[in-house]
Amino acid sequence: MRTVLRALGTAALLAVLTTTVFASATITIVNQDGPGEGFNDPTAALPVGGNNGTTIGQQRLNVFTHVAGLWGAILTSPVPIIINAQFNPLNCSATSAVLGSAGPITVSANNPSFEFQGHWYHQALANKEAGVDVDPANSDISAQFNSSLGGANCLAGSGWYYGFDHNEGVLIDLVDVILHEFGHGLGFSTTTSGTTGNFLGTAPGLPAVWDKFLYDEPSKLHWDQMTSTQRVSSAINTNNLVWDGGEVNYAGPLFLSHAPELVVPFGSGSLPGNSAAFGPAITSGGLTAQAVLVNDGVGTTSDACEPPAAIAGRIAVIDRGTCTFVIKVKNAQNAGAIGCVLVNNVAGTFSPGGSDPTITIPTIAILQSDGAALKTAIAGGPTTVTIRLSPTKQAGISAGGRVLMYAPNPFQGGSSVSHWDLSATPNLLMEPAINPDLTDSVDLTAALFKDIGWLPHTTSVPGSGPSARVALASRPNPAQRAASLHFDLAADETVELTLFDLSGRQVRALAKGSFTSGAHDVTWDGLDDYGHSAAAGVYLARLKGPHTQATQHLVLIN
Repeated sequence: MRTVLRALGTAALLAVLTTTVFASATITIVNQDGPGEGFNDPTAALPVGGNNGTTIGQQRLNVFTHVAGLWGAILTSPVPIIINAQFNPLNCSATSAVLGSAGPITVSANNPSFEFQGHWYHQALANKEAGVDVDPANSDISAQFNSSLGGANCLAGSGWYYGFDHNEGVLIDLVDVILHEFGHGLGFSTTTSGTTGNFLGTAPGLPAVWDKFLYDEPSKLHWDQMTSTQRVSSAINTNNLVWDGGEVNYAGPLFLSHAPELVVPFGSGSLPGNSAAFGPAITSGGLTAQAVLVNDGVGTTSDACEPPAAIAGRIAVIDRGTCTFVIKVKNAQNAGAIGCVLVNNVAGTFSPGGSDPTITIPTIAILQSDGAALKTAIAGGPTTVTIRLSPTKQAGISAGGRVLMYAPNPFQGGSSVSHWDLSATPNLLMEPAINPDLTDSVDLTAALFKDIGWLPHTTSVPGSGPSARVALASRPNPAQRAASLHFDLAADETVELTLFDLSGRQVRALAKGSFTSGAHDVTWDGLDDYGHSAAAGVYLARLKGPHTQATQHLVLIN
């Protein structure tokens, strides 16, 4: 069963140049640009950041090949992944631009080899699950990126950075953008409409694999269990829409840091917030001072778009709007402020972006409603606040302990429900905006890809994993060069004991076969499946059988 998903328009093949990357998965980039443009742009360019291309077109293709190699080294698939790619003029203005987009060309469901029946799979993942190309007539992913970026009417003064070293400065890192968009094409998105709640396909349609794990905490329902009306409401249920896969549930709290908050002398005593991409990091110890509402004397006097009155030693409270975040904070800093609270001018959360290395004061962004309460307190008399990291709450984690998905109100087409929430700290690759602190890491996306089937499961899958009836222990831990894995079975059982690295890649198959009930010890000699010494680091041992599943971290030191 298959349908064509027109997530992106596909152009006729004008000039074909393919680049293939071989790794755990083979990814082929098909150049769909015409002569003299996009990947074929002959404009001379100097090598930059490890990219040795000598024309703009070659540098662009080198970036695509580089990113294909990054994804190819992470994923596992016996079927080549084909990506149609091109550069086109996309929506732009002087202050904003669509950087790019990618999505599956087709999706498939109900192949007997699929882990989850009755759900749509993005085509590349469908092929991986089936072990064959189930739609050989089509490529798997279509991707396009903005060729106008940096032009007079498209974020003038910006432009693409083609280096591999993330040293983009005021430019936009093409590596990060492509890494993000390929993630969508590979499976980091739903095929279900967030505005109508309807599944893809002839009514009633089918949910996506994504919907099996998209969970609304107040209703206690996954998206594939809801009515279309419930899904529409869930898509704008800010701070309550989460990912409910075992791998992400395990990895999220370990990866994400404590959440920024503003301690205040009213209400519950603290207001949630997001940190800025610029300035120093917010600390656990925090910054305490009197909060004052800025006054710059022009137009909206509280927006700090002009230099405000002197506020030496105070924490400046500033309204969002009119000018950039870095201009506001720098103006407040120049007026003597030692910290900033940015207040949203619309409903919902936000994370202040931008870059200015001369900003030396911390900034927290809070909700419009919370900002109104803070301003009321300030109007009533001196109000002391503290900008700090919460000792109990984690950034990007819901009240129920799951990783938050992006669910602003109103719904944002192309962004809502198919991204991590903006509140996540550190910033994640698959947030709805590209942040300057990203690296080549796919962070929690690796755990999510385990949940949907791209990588081996290392924890139980909700509703399908075996019950854990046994404890697994490593002795010693940390271990030096060798370790023993100990487990006790409740009954005779056929089990597998496998060692993975933290990316989900198998390092060593330690044991497989029938084991009697009782105690067992399996020794790992510190070698991988190829007889090479494993690098020092953290590994995950998984014991799995028809009735048993257990995992144990093992630390190997030199």
